[in-house]
Amino acid sequence: MHQTVLLREAVEALVTNPAGFYVDGTFGRGGHSRHLLEQLDAGGRVLGVDKDLAAQAAALELVATEPRFEFFHGSFAELPEQLRRMGIDAVDGILLDLGVSSPQLDDGERGFSFLQDGPLDMRMDTTRGETAAQWLSHAGVDEIALVLKEYGEERFSRRIAAAIVAARTEQAITSTARLAQVVSEANPKWEKHKHPATRAFQAIRIKVNSELEDLQELLAAALDMLRVGGRLVVISFHSLEDRLVKRYMRDMSRGEQFPIGVPVRDSALNRRMRLVGKAVRASDEEVAANVRSRSAIMRVAEKIS
Repeated sequence: MHQTVLLREAVEALVTNPAGFYVDGTFGRGGHSRHLLEQLDAGGRVLGVDKDLAAQAAALELVATEPRFEFFHGSFAELPEQLRRMGIDAVDGILLDLGVSSPQLDDGERGFSFLQDGPLDMRMDTTRGETAAQWLSHAGVDEIALVLKEYGEERFSRRIAAAIVAARTEQAITSTARLAQVVSEANPKWEKHKHPATRAFQAIRIKVNSELEDLQELLAAALDMLRVGGRLVVISFHSLEDRLVKRYMRDMSRGEQFPIGVPVRDSALNRRMRLVGKAVRASDEEVAANVRSRSAIMRVAEKIS
């Protein structure tokens, strides 16, 4: 069963105008969108966005019963163009709940999990792009090692990459069980309480879905999409995402940087955002009820100019 992480906290941080237009950039199964709609009045609107066809199916059920809700099947990186098509000049808030969802992990046929065997797909949008199996069938040792190191922070990236390339010459790696076996056997130091293929699966999933590139595109366009007073709320689940979000919000709230000692008015710094509160983590009660929330961290910033 899917449990929406930081449900109340995210929606409370997002809504500044009950009659506003909000974007749930990662619809999933609609937990945030539904709670968001409950906080809006009759004039409020929500646009749900998701790459996943299963998420689209859930969203279309909401579309059928809720006139204030619309859905776009695609990446949140495509939001600027989608808003232009809808005739929306600016929005009051954008919410992102990053990473993989419980339904995606729980369905072995999707290829996200090393805990159950299935086709090695890993695509959130199964209508386009290479599967994980296809990418691993041709990527070289250097490319695989770089992905494992950069996206998975895997210490033994080159050793594991070499094992993957060697293994595919004997037999194509087309299932999650096979990849998990190859990675586990190549990993010389297993971490306590963590499957030895965890980092590799995370890295390959991020690569296949262009997750960090999409996030960087969204952040680069966020200020142009938000109206003054509008908020960006981002829930991250690993350090790579959170570093990007933290750096972006910090830079936008600091404004332009001048050499130390140079006298400058605060207005000249051109600050574009202000940080709203401190980083928020799931409560002990939420973690006890939903272990996935353990690594969640939420950051909020508001456009001020």
